[in-house]
Formats: sequence, C-alpha cells, structure tokens
Amino acid sequence: MDDDALFSIGDLARRTGLTVKVIRFYADRGIVPATGRSPGGYRLYDVDSVARLDLVRTLRELGLDLATIKGVVDRQTSLPEVAAAHAEALAAQIRTLRLRRTVLSVVAKRGSGPEEMRLVHKLAKLSETERRSLIGDFLDHAFGGLDGDPAFEGMMRSMTPELPDDPEAEQVEAWVELAELSWDPDFRAVMREMASGHADDRAHDGSAGVRREIVALVRDHAEPMLAAGIDPASSAADPVVAEVTAEYSRLRGNSDDDVALRRRLLSRLEAANDPRRERYLRLLAVVNGWAVPDSSAAALDWFVRALRARLPG
Repeated sequence: MDDDALFSIGDLARRTGLTVKVIRFYADRGIVPATGRSPGGYRLYDVDSVARLDLVRTLRELGLDLATIKGVVDRQTSLPEVAAAHAEALAAQIRTLRLRRTVLSVVAKRGSGPEEMRLVHKLAKLSETERRSLIGDFLDHAFGGLDGDPAFEGMMRSMTPELPDDPEAEQVEAWVELAELSWDPDFRAVMREMASGHADDRAHDGSAGVRREIVALVRDHAEPMLAAGIDPASSAADPVVAEVTAEYSRLRGNSDDDVALRRRLLSRLEAANDPRRERYLRLLAVVNGWAVPDSSAAALDWFVRALRARLPG
C-alpha cells in the first residue's frame, strides 16, 4: 500500500469492511477525520485513516463509548489505561449479571412468589457493609454487653457470614435463609440465652487451664452411648450423666448444689439443641465456603433426655 495514497470514502469502506455511512459518522465526530478533499469536494483519507478505523472498530466491539475511543485515537488517553478501566467496568457488569442469574436460580428452586422474589433480590444485592450491618445487629443482640471478654468477640467473628463477590447459587440461597433466620425473634431469644449462659459459666469458671465448651463435652460422652443403643433413662446412662455433671461442676467452680447445677446444665443444653442454631451454623458454613459441621443434635437430644430423667419433678 502506498503511504502517500489517498482514498475515497468508498475505497476506505472496501478496505476496512465498514459501510460508507459508518465511516462518515466517525468522520463527522472527529474520530477519523478526512485527510483532505478531492477537486470535486469529496472526502479523501490516507493510510493512517485505515489504521485508525481498524482500531476504532476493535474498540467499539469491546464496548467502549465514542468519547473514550476519540481520546485513544487522539492519544489523549493511553490504550493500556483505557483497557484497564474498561476491564474493571466489565468485571462489575459480569458480577451483576451473575448475581441476577443466581437470584433467578434461587427463586426457581424455592418456588418463590413475587414478594419472596423481591426479598431474595433485595438481600442478595446488599453491599458487604449492609450485609455486615444486618448480621451485626443479630449478633449484637445475642452477645452485646456480655462481660467484655475477648472470647465473645471471637465468637461473633466466627458467626459472621462473608458472601463472596461472585457467589454460587447455593451460597446466595444459604445467605438469604440465614438472613431470614437472624430476624426470627424467638431464635434471637434462644441465642441470647445461650450467650448469657456461656457468660455466666465463664464468670464462675473454676478451671485452671483451657476450658472445653460444654456442647463438645456432652457430644463426646453421649455419642458412644447413642451408638450402643443405650436408653438415656436406663441405669447404664448413670455414669455418663455423673461424669458430665461433675466436669460441669468443676468448670463452674462447684458453685451450685447438684440439682441446681443439673437444671442449669439442662437449660444450657436445651438452648444449644434448638434446631435453628444448628441450621444457622450449617448455612454459615455454606456461605463462607467452610466444611459443613457434623450434627450434634442426636447426641444433645440423648443427653437432654438422660438429664431430665434424673431431675426431681
């Protein structure tokens, strides 16, 4: 191609594959201006015009607006800067589209009506700050004002869902159910009761070392009994109830008589055995991408029945 050659708009259209109308449109907006005019007044273009048009077509196919394209071809803005900004914008659009797709998948799976669909969409598109605020209110209700122990701050952090930027459908579904659960006033009361009982146990803690959480202690003792088919009301369960009660007494510094201690332990375990607590923890694991925890429900239920059978009245 002769670098000094000039082309009519028709020649330019044939060389670039663009229509005359499109080339004239770009010329009128100063993106690919004519190099000169023929004696008859027709627009003429040089070799650089061909290269500019190729670049313009590529940038348009990538979705850039005309003002940005003009800045690039005029070299007012560098191409790498434009590419980086546009890539970031596309990433945001992709996240939005993925979220919309996920919401529709969740609605389809749940068989939601119009009102629930609006709720799902509202919850799913909350910002990270808004999500933290929503769950933070629930956790503050459960743990707020309890003895200022750093352990409670750690518990609150461990119970905070962190929905990723590009969540899977099951994570959004889990997040929506978790948010709904956090609004349940009865569940809030149960969690507050659990946290208050835990705080009271720590206030009376008579152990010298690291204290085991009571639910884990009960599970380890009750699961073998459950697996062996031992009736919780039978005498065969006596040693397990005695051992757990004795350990709980030591952890509380032996501050209660036996009946009061067992009633306190029963109250703690009944709250811990609320199915909504376990559901919250399982949903939390899905949202955060953690391994789903093993269920403690059967072991807790066995020990609660064993403990009730050994309380008067």
